[in-house]
Amino acid sequence: MHVITTRWNWNRWVAAGLLGALGWSNAASADAVTDWHAIAANTLCSGPATPPRSGPVGLLDMAMVQAAVYDAVQAIGGKYKPYHVQIPGASGSPEAAAAKAAHDVLVAFYAPKAEELGKTYKEYLAKKGLKEDDPGVAVGQKAAAGIIAMRAEDGRVPTTTPVAWMGETAMGKWRPVDSARAPASAGMAAPWLGSVKPFVIQSGSSQFQPNKPPPAWTSAEYTKDYNEVKAVGAKTNSTRTPEQTEMANFFSTDSPALCRVFQAAIREPVAAHVKDINESSRAIVLASLSVADAVITVWNTKRHDHTWRPITAIHEADKDGNPATEPDPSWQPYLSTPPYSDWTSGGNGVSGAITRSHTLFFGKDECPFTVTNGTEKTRTYNKFSDFAQDIVDVRIYQGIHFRFADVAGREQGEKVADYVFKNVGVPK
Repeated sequence: MHVITTRWNWNRWVAAGLLGALGWSNAASADAVTDWHAIAANTLCSGPATPPRSGPVGLLDMAMVQAAVYDAVQAIGGKYKPYHVQIPGASGSPEAAAAKAAHDVLVAFYAPKAEELGKTYKEYLAKKGLKEDDPGVAVGQKAAAGIIAMRAEDGRVPTTTPVAWMGETAMGKWRPVDSARAPASAGMAAPWLGSVKPFVIQSGSSQFQPNKPPPAWTSAEYTKDYNEVKAVGAKTNSTRTPEQTEMANFFSTDSPALCRVFQAAIREPVAAHVKDINESSRAIVLASLSVADAVITVWNTKRHDHTWRPITAIHEADKDGNPATEPDPSWQPYLSTPPYSDWTSGGNGVSGAITRSHTLFFGKDECPFTVTNGTEKTRTYNKFSDFAQDIVDVRIYQGIHFRFADVAGREQGEKVADYVFKNVGVPK
């Protein structure tokens, strides 16, 4: 169950100062981990990065931030094994360590915001009654440096301009279309992303690829999903209900808005229900690493098993050999089609990773939390599975995905999260 509400629950001292600029967590915020996750989310969701990133790459930046925060906190708390950086003899405030770790990774990749982030960092320490020479600061600095060095040549940001990849014009295959998101001439967004070195899983190309291919164009499943998105996802003369349209707008295909939704889904359950910094750092790193590796996995699928988007399929249905899929050359989706293939859904890979990771961490599906897209509207959920199902459904309401691609993407994200949970954040 979920409801749309108006958001005004900011922490008062934050609302009066730096939160107004950087978008902190809400009043339920547990500690520095969730506070700095909110700052990091606002930073990566609004950019700019150095060098510039394609939208999905920011999710990998967030994984680096949270890995550094986790290693810094655990170096002092010592409850769980580190992800990568070991700091013998670490001491000081874990909150100072978390703040410094997050700050340093963010400044490394979002240099245009370095001055703003530096001011936020100093104000944060002062509000928490911490000194800039607290021993925890050095711990955070070491954790950040170690994670940055570890991922220095991981391929997430190409060193040379990549060749545009334009897909194929064969029946059923993806090819770019002109949209508000990008011109067709730009080709696929971040075509290299599926080849980036994973954070935890062994391979983005083979380990968690779909167990089966997309349905045949003449199958009953394809026919059902085709007619569904054609009807409910149309820009005009749609069968969408007002509630479905409102939902489509909330989960906009606009990158900053959707980025904020997903980061809120990572943070808010932890901020609301976790009160120990060792546990909050673990919960958020598990989800963030799962998201990063899910994105790498899904992008590998998109690049190598690419299938056409609904807009192309509906325009060219006279070529699919299926008499039950009637073409409509004038059909347009409700929202702009992203510049990458349908199979599998990136948004659902991300939501599957988040919700499965949190379900494993909390040990249950039921866990009330609220997400925002950066506006004053929010959506409140009682179950992780409800959020995951909404992301499946909404991509159809928006007219940008077939249901089978949404479900397959969610399953990929869930499997990645299972693997990450077994291999990261284990007790010492």
